[in-house]
Parts: sequence; C-alpha cells; structure tokens
Amino acid sequence: MEANVRGLAIAAVAPVAWGTTYYVTRHYLPAGDPLWGAALRALPAGVLLLLLARSRPTGAWWWRSAVLGLLNTSAFFVLVYIAAQRLATSSASMVMALSPLVMTVIAWALLAQRPRVAHLAGGASGLAGVVLMMWGRTGGGGTGGLIASVSAMLVSSLGYVLSQRWSSGAGVLATTAWQLCFGGVLLLAVAAVREGAPPPLDRRALLGFGYVTLVATALAFLAWFAALRLLPAATVGLVGLLNPVTGVLLGTLLASEGLTLRQLAGMALILAGVLLGRPGRAAVEPEVPAASDPAPGKGRPRERLRGGTCQLKARR
Repeated sequence: MEANVRGLAIAAVAPVAWGTTYYVTRHYLPAGDPLWGAALRALPAGVLLLLLARSRPTGAWWWRSAVLGLLNTSAFFVLVYIAAQRLATSSASMVMALSPLVMTVIAWALLAQRPRVAHLAGGASGLAGVVLMMWGRTGGGGTGGLIASVSAMLVSSLGYVLSQRWSSGAGVLATTAWQLCFGGVLLLAVAAVREGAPPPLDRRALLGFGYVTLVATALAFLAWFAALRLLPAATVGLVGLLNPVTGVLLGTLLASEGLTLRQLAGMALILAGVLLGRPGRAAVEPEVPAASDPAPGKGRPRERLRGGTCQLKARR
C-alpha cells in the first residue's frame, strides 16, 4: 500500500506542474512562435537530464527513443499548440479528459492490463468533472482545432503506454532524457524552417522558460514516466486529470478568476475519479532487494537506477 501511495504522489507531480504552464505561458512567455516555444521547452530539459544520466541509448533504445520522442514530445507539443490556437480552452480540456479511458484501452491491447470496473468508473467520473468544470467558460472552436486536440490526446496516450511497455533495460532518468532530446531536436529543426529565427527573449520570458523547462518539463516528465513504472497505465492516466484542476485553481489564486459552485462540483468528481482508479493492494507489491538478483526473464521486471536496484513485481 505504501508503494501505491508513493506512486500516486509521484504521478501527481506531472499534471500539477503541467497545469501551471497555462498561467506561466499566458503571463510570461512570448505570444507568437509556438514551435520555438515548444523547442525551447523540450530540448534544454532533455539536455539537462542527459547530463544527469550520463548515458546514451544502446541497441533498440535508439529507435525506441526516437519513437517516444516523436509521440510524447514533438507531435504532442505541436498538436497542443495548434489546438490552443484554434480551439477554446474548455473544449480542449474536455477532449484531453478522454485520455484516461483511451490509455486504459491501449494498455489493455498492448500490455494485457485488463481494465477494472473502478478504472472505467473513475474515467467516467473524471470526464464528467472536467465537462462540468469547463462548461460554458469559452465557447467556439473549429474542426481543425478539434482534430488537433483529439490527435494530441491519441499520440500522447499511445506514447505513454509504449513508455511503460519498453520500461525494462534502461533507467527512467536516461529514457526520459533520450526522448526529450530526440523530440527537442526535431522541434528545433521544424521551428527553424517554419518560423525562422528564434524570438527575442527578455528577462521575464527567460524566467518563464526556465520554469517550464526545469519544472513543467524535466521534473514533470521524469515523475510521469517513473509513475508509469510503478502503477498501471489506467491509474496514471486518471491522475493526469489533476491538470485542469491545477489550472483553474491557479487562475483563481493568481489571476483573480472566479470559482463557481459548478467548478467545485467538477473538481470533486475529478478527485473521486482519481481515488476510484487507485490500485488495489495486489496491483503493485514492492520487494526488498535480495542479496543476489534473480536471473533475467523470471517474471520480475527490474529497473537499474543510479545508486541501487529497484525491483518491482507487476501483477497484470
């Protein structure tokens, strides 16, 4: 049970950090050049984690890192920017609220993680909460924005489940660094072609990019992928619903935006969905590292981290 609580706490770091990017982007970052904004967010974060990991991909991890970087970083960041430009924030949030249910289906197909009734109920509760919380805030939006938002939700859900499937053979710090670097380099190339020279950055913009790079990208993605190694994908996806909750609360506290009873009711439904999806006692059982490691291939996936070995037994 302690391992489950620790996994949920780690998973919560990512959506809470991502939720703060709405405020930081609006008040600190330059309004134009979205591709440069994504590249300046992803690549420095990847380089920083790469310096900490001090390792490079080997074998299959070259193409795996490229695929994960394309899905989780390049494609996702670009599609999110397109959706933000063409679709109302409320509509985009409602689309992304489908992610837990989509992750549950993909994890069932690729990882044989059969969804529990609690996961499905939690996904439905979370979706209802987001709809209730965002309903009527800002209307409008075209077909192009809707397609971009749905595509962003699909590619990120697939990328997160693949991250869990390919979790063995390398540490979470290294794999997070590799995919951010691959995705950041691709974003950099596309930004240079489509948007030309990078935008000038004043002190305020540098502070904003420093925050989204260190906290909302490096720390958040590291926590998210670490949680995917500790918990079922369906559970982690439900924790991601804390993203819009954080955005609304931060807007209320720092931007003097109103908080209605309907939004409070929506937040309650979201939190209920997260609690419904938490893993049971048998979902993840931490093991005390033995003096001698078992041989590979005995049904105990292992992750080697700097300073020790963490052994997990996953019951799917």
